[in-house]
Amino acid sequence: MHPLDEATLDILRTDLDDREERIRRIVYDVLAELPPPDVAEHVVASYFVVARSMGPAQVGREIAYHMTSGVRTAPPGSLLAACSGEVVDAVSLDPAGRIGVVRVAFPLAMLLDAEGDVYSTDLLHITAGAGVFALTEHADVKLVDLAMSDDLLRRFPGPAYGAPGVRKLTSFPPGELAFGTILKPCTGITPEEEAEIVGEAAANPMFLFVKEDENFLPGVAFAPLESRLRLAMDAVREAADRRGGRGLIYAPHVTGPPQRLADNVQRAIDAGANGIMFSEYYVGGAVRMVREMTARLPNPPAIYGHNGGITVHTRHIWREVLDLLARLDGIDFRQTAPLATGRGLLRPNGLEWRACEEVLSRPLADLPPVMMARAGGLDQGNIIPNLLDVAAGAGSDNYLFLAGSAINGIKNRQGRYDPALGAEAMQQAVELFRENVFAEASPSHPAELKAYADSHGLQTLSTALAQRYRL
Repeated sequence: MHPLDEATLDILRTDLDDREERIRRIVYDVLAELPPPDVAEHVVASYFVVARSMGPAQVGREIAYHMTSGVRTAPPGSLLAACSGEVVDAVSLDPAGRIGVVRVAFPLAMLLDAEGDVYSTDLLHITAGAGVFALTEHADVKLVDLAMSDDLLRRFPGPAYGAPGVRKLTSFPPGELAFGTILKPCTGITPEEEAEIVGEAAANPMFLFVKEDENFLPGVAFAPLESRLRLAMDAVREAADRRGGRGLIYAPHVTGPPQRLADNVQRAIDAGANGIMFSEYYVGGAVRMVREMTARLPNPPAIYGHNGGITVHTRHIWREVLDLLARLDGIDFRQTAPLATGRGLLRPNGLEWRACEEVLSRPLADLPPVMMARAGGLDQGNIIPNLLDVAAGAGSDNYLFLAGSAINGIKNRQGRYDPALGAEAMQQAVELFRENVFAEASPSHPAELKAYADSHGLQTLSTALAQRYRL
């Protein structure tokens, strides 16, 4: 192998997260200065563009040409004209006029079906198709925003429950922190072994939600979905009298190819599951399909819209656009990411993270806010910073605090995994938040928390922090 030159190495070392953060700051400033677009008869898509020879406005015209009628000049008043996109406005950001932001209007005439419905799959097909991303002229294009009228937003089903409905379904009162957990191990266990783990979690009234791990595929030969469901739901029912009157949402993982997904959902419903979890990004339109399939049920399952696979798209379609469409299609839960000291384990982070939580929780036509699951490295060492952040923002009622290995991966003195120990440690950390022991969290918060736990006899919390942070 030939050694790489410094110029090549510099390109390979580019911090793409930093580049995305800088682009976001620029785009947000530009969009804030533009007038609201007319969305009465159009969906307006905003793009950040870096072109090789064209300006942003010309890039927008090419997108409209390729992704709508394919006609550059349609006869006025014709059906072709009614189905042709057009550039709303454009802003250049560099002296050469090759970098900028352009907004393109896509006519509803070409998007609404005969019943007046519109689908996220069609919106993405048109606003994020080959005419946007495949053209070599477009050195870099990002779909950064979709603007729609309230009338159009109401044509989507939206969440069956959302954050307020989930709380009502499970009898979790306002102000009560809602925790959840993920079954670990992820896979490689039998239905009987899973049922034992489910029973331990279901018996803990701090949990509003328990889900299978996304890596435990429904059709594996050693633990097929139906066998898992039967024993897991028995365990949930047996634990009900230990929950103090609170309900529990149990969500099996039902992701599968299109021809199997609906059957997996029906199996979960038939078994009595009141929630389901699946990864939507490799089965396009799955959320809308499941929401419509179950809409007439008295109590449809709550959908945990797992975003496994989302990051393969987000360099080109901003995550908040995808989260918006997932909310419109009907998710009830959505993972964001926990606040962490230093670099977090998972994306989104920075401005992307804030934008996603905003689009999932802000007022949107008549649709309820999605319950946001802070998950992916949430543990006893960062729960207090997360609670401080939530209290200053959307409020804890809109959040599920989802901890997997921090609950199920803590070992007792005998060296065995002990979910009860992990849950007790989390409860001790939450109690310190309620007592306002830490009014703010410093970068060394986990170590400070452990020192406090040691000095105040909180042995369980100290044990968990020692294992999670090697303190």
